[in-house]
Amino acid sequence: MSKLHVGWREWFSIPELSIDRIKAKIDTGARTSALHAFFVEPFDEAGQQMVRFGIHPLQRRDDIEIICQCPVKDYRAVWDSGGHQEMRYVIETQIRLGERIWPVEMTLTNRDNMKFRMLLGRTAMYGMTVFPDKSYLCGRPDLKSEMKVRR
Repeated sequence: MSKLHVGWREWFSIPELSIDRIKAKIDTGARTSALHAFFVEPFDEAGQQMVRFGIHPLQRRDDIEIICQCPVKDYRAVWDSGGHQEMRYVIETQIRLGERIWPVEMTLTNRDNMKFRMLLGRTAMYGMTVFPDKSYLCGRPDLKSEMKVRR
């Protein structure tokens, strides 16, 4: 498999969560990937720990929201770039970039005040070469097309 060439920001999709497009920062300084969730509700379903959460996948667009639910993989302490610790739920889901699809662990956290709704950390970058002076090497979506919304 050839290395995937990516810029410092790319457009992904998360098919299992019905997210057609979400812009992510490729962050070699972060160990774990993070996904924006404006609310997070843990619950139990037939003995399985689950989490329900809402996502605003596009920056500056609170009118588009996707409500997701999936099994909890872990609940762990994560430190942000400012050294602050936060307990976060961790999920595992498939992400897609170009023609490549792979499983990624993601923590759920409110990223309303951040520039990117998703952050791709080092553990998800296997087989990638990051070009920090480039953007969208894997293409851009047609931003005029309507995003599918699941409520």
